[in-house]
Amino acid sequence: MNDLSITIRPEAPGDAQAIERLHERTFGPGRFVLSAYRIREHVDHLLDVSFTARIGTLLVGSVRQLPIMIGETPALLLGPLTVEPPFRSRGIGRMLMERALKDAKDKGHRLVLLVGDEPYYSRVGFKPVAKGRVTMPGPVDAARVLVFELVDGAFEGVAGAVAPDWSKARG
Repeated sequence: MNDLSITIRPEAPGDAQAIERLHERTFGPGRFVLSAYRIREHVDHLLDVSFTARIGTLLVGSVRQLPIMIGETPALLLGPLTVEPPFRSRGIGRMLMERALKDAKDKGHRLVLLVGDEPYYSRVGFKPVAKGRVTMPGPVDAARVLVFELVDGAFEGVAGAVAPDWSKARG
């Protein structure tokens, strides 16, 4: 199974149940207490910058991005990013991230934030945020808050609390 034919495509509304089951298997029930989930409770992810990975018809991975504000600055929150355990370490997560970041930039977004492992996400260009520069709702390890500038200099002068982009909140 070394030569997998992976298809990356935008998430469709009909993918939601399969993606939720994937999140249950990979993250478990503890995912709901994470800081990033506090934001996801109020604002839906954007389908046009969220993607699935498939081998044939089998969903093997997903990445989502949702609109947030960092202080007064609009940004995206990347995550969750997940790949089925048997298909990890094959570049699927990287392919999902690269597509999500490219399409976000193409659609005019300027900044992407996430909470994750710096050694993994730095491979596509995420950088640590200085401790105290941004604050997440609820507890979070400051060393895991990372940023990616889709436009050079987009993070300059940006600081503050991370919150849902209320202009895009669920009705």
